[in-house]
Amino acid sequence: MTLEYQILGNPGRDNVLYVRLDSGSGIRTFLFDCGEGCLSNLSYSQLQAVEHLFFSHFHMDHVCGFDSFFRCNYNRSDDSVNVWGPIGSASILQHRFQGYWWNIKGEETGTWFVNELQSDCIVSSRFELKDAFEEKHEGLVREKNALIIDEPNYTVSSIELDHKGPSIGYKLVEKPTENIDGAKLASLGLRPGPWIQELKAQKSGLLEVDGKSLEIARLRADLVTISEGRSIAYLTDFLLDEEAESTLIPWLNKCDTLVCEAQYRKEDKHLASRYFHSTTEQTSLLAKNAQVGELVLIHLSQRYMKSEWSEMLAEAREIFPNTKFPDEWAIE
Repeated sequence: MTLEYQILGNPGRDNVLYVRLDSGSGIRTFLFDCGEGCLSNLSYSQLQAVEHLFFSHFHMDHVCGFDSFFRCNYNRSDDSVNVWGPIGSASILQHRFQGYWWNIKGEETGTWFVNELQSDCIVSSRFELKDAFEEKHEGLVREKNALIIDEPNYTVSSIELDHKGPSIGYKLVEKPTENIDGAKLASLGLRPGPWIQELKAQKSGLLEVDGKSLEIARLRADLVTISEGRSIAYLTDFLLDEEAESTLIPWLNKCDTLVCEAQYRKEDKHLASRYFHSTTEQTSLLAKNAQVGELVLIHLSQRYMKSEWSEMLAEAREIFPNTKFPDEWAIE
């Protein structure tokens, strides 16, 4: 499997995270937030292919670009649209759905599921284009566990952060994949075939291969290698105090990529605290203590000039050397 990501939006402006997961059997795409103008770099077909849209919270700079996403997907007919966000998401998004004149009521179909991540449960609501999104259909209420999504190839977990109200962080993790060692396969005198899929699916018993009855456990020990999946986390707009850090460090432990806000310089820590944001120093310390693979800084405050961006990056690298701005920004 391969996991690729792209930061949309410019430095000092709104930013969002776009993730593409290629499992070998299909491509899944995910979008984190919908800042103004950020989706212009994605094609119509790319927006239609987004499987899950995750909102951290609903401040303007994280939702102003939603109309572009909605325009591409309001009548998605091949599959439902899945949206995730903090408590209150269903009410806010229903207002956005109904902010248009639906004079074709009943002529088109499209289903939207909005999943509210409350403190102890997940509340899902369904909205239908055929009734002009007028009715909120109450759906599933389930206990909020460690994973909010658990699919065959990946998982997603969430964490609630403090931004004078909930701001949700997300972590997407590829599941480990099993591969067949071709050299060992040849050394055993075996030929590839449909039996390999059966070998991957079972843990014990016997398997017929080339007319021979072989023990699955022994075959797996000889042939199967495990490749760990990659992981990416998205955190933005939150107070990074000692309490938050103590919760985030184990949650992020050894995450491959941390995409995180660096709203303020370390000298402006008082502003970060006042507005419930984080500094370059705080974010890089979090990355260091959580032993992440790389730190990608986003969501810079407009108060800083272009000449200061490189200085902000240098501040973070003093603490966590493997820090960078998004490649798309071309800032060093």
